[in-house]
Amino acid sequence: MKNENRKMITAKSIIGLFFLVVIIMPLITMLTHLKDVNIVAVISSPQFSDALKHSVIVSLTATVLSVALAYLLAWCIARTNLCLKGSFSVLFTLPMLIPSISHGMGLIILLGENGILTNLFHLNFSIYGFWGIVIGSILYSFPVAFLMILDVLRYEDYVPYEAANVLGISRVRQFLSITVPYIRKPMISVVFATFTLVVTDYGVPLMIGGQYSTLPVMMYQDVIGLLDFGKGSLIGLFLLVPALLAFLFDFFNQDQSSQGFVTQAFEITKNKLRDGIACGVSILTTICIFLPIAAFGILTFVKKYPINMQFTFDNILKSLDMKAGTYFMNSLIIAISVSIIGVGIAYLTAYLTARSKGKSARLLHVISITSLAIPGLVLGLSYVLFFKGTILHGTIAILVLVNSIHFFASPYLLAYNSFGKLNENLEDVGTTLGISRARMLKDVFVPQMRDTLLEMFSYFFVNAMMTISAVSFLSTVKNMPVALLITQFEAQMLIECSAFVSLLILAANLIIKGTIYLLKQKNHKKELREELSYDINTK
Repeated sequence: MKNENRKMITAKSIIGLFFLVVIIMPLITMLTHLKDVNIVAVISSPQFSDALKHSVIVSLTATVLSVALAYLLAWCIARTNLCLKGSFSVLFTLPMLIPSISHGMGLIILLGENGILTNLFHLNFSIYGFWGIVIGSILYSFPVAFLMILDVLRYEDYVPYEAANVLGISRVRQFLSITVPYIRKPMISVVFATFTLVVTDYGVPLMIGGQYSTLPVMMYQDVIGLLDFGKGSLIGLFLLVPALLAFLFDFFNQDQSSQGFVTQAFEITKNKLRDGIACGVSILTTICIFLPIAAFGILTFVKKYPINMQFTFDNILKSLDMKAGTYFMNSLIIAISVSIIGVGIAYLTAYLTARSKGKSARLLHVISITSLAIPGLVLGLSYVLFFKGTILHGTIAILVLVNSIHFFASPYLLAYNSFGKLNENLEDVGTTLGISRARMLKDVFVPQMRDTLLEMFSYFFVNAMMTISAVSFLSTVKNMPVALLITQFEAQMLIECSAFVSLLILAANLIIKGTIYLLKQKNHKKELREELSYDINTK
């Protein structure tokens, strides 16, 4: 028993030291570069003031509209008799499978000066600037808000509503007195998460912002273009603030209302008007999601839009000649490595924090979720400054490391919550039988958490394939992931090649998501067969 405890303490110490080196120390290194910049001069400059103001206004507008759309779509899935709910739920999350910069490019293809819809309907307005960033940010962020809200609505108990119906309380009063108190805290978390996602993104504003600069774009240009690490560190500090506030709110105000038992599933009555509206909203949203993807497909296979619309494979060949295939292989290597390493570390860390007690477990848990409060651009810059001159700098290994840390928190929390649902006495039983914790972890916990492990793998892979923020400052000509080619091709007026790269990333992520789905279905069928076999043998 004492030997097992010593092993647990040793494992916690190693993991804690690892996080100290890859999270805390890089951030401290970045902040030390603030001494090299005139903070007052930067903050008081018109460029910084405009970028800060633009970031706040754009992010607030996009957050309100994105959360409203997400709630409406979640309501359509959870509170109506909408047909093909499963298909619509998958379709609503498709924008999560391509880089944010692709959403901006998609809007240019559709609504730019020579955009497909602009020419088709003879539209006379500019998509560049404020509204372009807002629309692109909504496309990029609403799927995350949708999944969070849908999870809340799915676990709402119907009993209070049933009692309200018996008492003759109106629908409006039910919404204000039952629904609003139930979703208040989760919705605040959704708002914080969405705002953080939008305010720290530079892909959409870089592509479609035009002269309407934002803080992330300013940081990107100062670091990449001017190598001004001091100014970049100062902007990074400002970008840390909203993410840190969201992290602190979630940590200290964890919602308990949705964690209780659902005594009765939500009862959906027949209502043709409501279901018709839900169907219309869902179809319209799906069309808006598919338009950029369709535009990518059109541009990939035409010679030169809109001058020559002849079908061709030249854009694919040209992209491959410019090493798109090599960079795509880089992305696959990075994504697979991040998924394997990330799942391993996240799973082990979750076991150490969820299946043991004491201050050390609590402290390790807090450190494990701190990456939620660090924007990708900030983490990437901190890695540049901390690992400069080391053997990791300029290699694929550093891209694997930064992505593993950047996306660590969510898979970790998946595993942490799954461990918490398993019987807390399993280790004690194993100790009594002389079974080590390592053997229990391998033969008991892993089989029971196969679906969770698959979801963790999928999350790491998809995000590592499409991210541009954490790797922008760290990539070189040799180790660059394919997503960064989108900006390069667009800058060279090769928008057809950019469209092909976006489709390539989408295809890879769809394949991995489909594979994970099939594996989960196979696991479910196996579990059903085992349960059926057990029942037959018992009888």
